[in-house]
Amino acid sequence: MAIERVREYFKQYGMADRVQEFDVSSATVELAAQALNCEPCRIAKTLSFLVDGRAILIVAAGDAKIDNPKYKAQFGTKAKMLAPGEVEALVGHAVGGVCPFGINEGVTVYLDESLKRFETVFPACGSSNSAIELSIPELERYSGYTSWLDVCKGWRE
Repeated sequence: MAIERVREYFKQYGMADRVQEFDVSSATVELAAQALNCEPCRIAKTLSFLVDGRAILIVAAGDAKIDNPKYKAQFGTKAKMLAPGEVEALVGHAVGGVCPFGINEGVTVYLDESLKRFETVFPACGSSNSAIELSIPELERYSGYTSWLDVCKGWRE
């Protein structure tokens, strides 16, 4: 089970006890915000795409949307999200629980600028009813990210 994979991942840092599990679904930004009693924008959603035949993850604020021209300028290709059936096989987590922790080898993680306005954010932890609260420096450390980028819109308005 993917949440156990994430717990194992955080165990090496002494943080497995910070993973939260809920009795309700947190599979969407709105559901996660309800489960955590926080603003939807503070949910760190992890979006999965295919670039040059490889999976990439972009972690963005809950109120941000991919800006196709910015994405194409960054990656040289049109934004193509992974099909739900591909996500678990390529990333290691199923839709609703995708996160940048305990993922498959070879998956590149990027963090979107939309997250930088918060002290802490809430990414999922591998299941559709889990999350962890992390500071931005913690997110940087534990996500194994490659770089920050600016490929989203809708959050500055």
